[in-house]
Amino acid sequence: MSGSIPDVRFSRKDTITGLILSALIISSWLAVHITSIFFIDWTLGLTWLAAPFVVLLQCWLSVGLFIVAHDTMHGSLAPQHPWLNRAIGRFCVFIYAGFSYDNLYENHHAHHRHAGTADDPDFDVEHSSTFWPWYIKFFRHYFGWREFGVLFVVVVIYGLILRERFPTALVFWARPALLSSVQLFYFGTYRPHRIDDIPFDDRHRARSNDFGPLLSLLTCFHFGYHHEHHDKPWVPWWKLPAYRDQVTRPFAQV
Repeated sequence: MSGSIPDVRFSRKDTITGLILSALIISSWLAVHITSIFFIDWTLGLTWLAAPFVVLLQCWLSVGLFIVAHDTMHGSLAPQHPWLNRAIGRFCVFIYAGFSYDNLYENHHAHHRHAGTADDPDFDVEHSSTFWPWYIKFFRHYFGWREFGVLFVVVVIYGLILRERFPTALVFWARPALLSSVQLFYFGTYRPHRIDDIPFDDRHRARSNDFGPLLSLLTCFHFGYHHEHHDKPWVPWWKLPAYRDQVTRPFAQV
């Protein structure tokens, strides 16, 4: 499985930073997942008041899982260790929704080669400006019988373990996963690649949002800086704000 990194020098510090941030995202997701489903009794007192905030947190962390996996697809998490890239990516997409890493890898690189065209697996030529029909096609393309089978087995296991507490798995795993898919699609695919009155600047057929770094992090782990990502796909998510600033600063001074 080949990567997409050209002859770019990655420092050891970059690799360590990327791995630490990835470990924080993955461990936080696992901690919230396990604690909220298996250890907290949401019927006691006013604990249920915290449930919406936990769902939102897990939704955001689920987005983070996917962005970590996305960086591994470009080989930019641990460039010196391709096997580690793949292992982390596989683990992230599996716990996220039972996805096939190899399938996502091939589709994502096809997206970069043919962005915004009929050959782009992430683009909907028939609904290039309409959110929900495009999202449904996007969802059906990636969530197939394999993913359904994997999740069915996991749901059965959770049902046997949790028994009457099984609805907590739906609330704190299924719901954040679905919400995060909408969030990822909206900020990472629909907004950057939709067709509107403003033409695209170049062959990438992608645009970036104008969010500040904090809002960009909260919405999609900087994946909304999408033109910058297509321009330099090997730049890891956490370095996109600096790269965007580097690219736009000369124009701001004109």
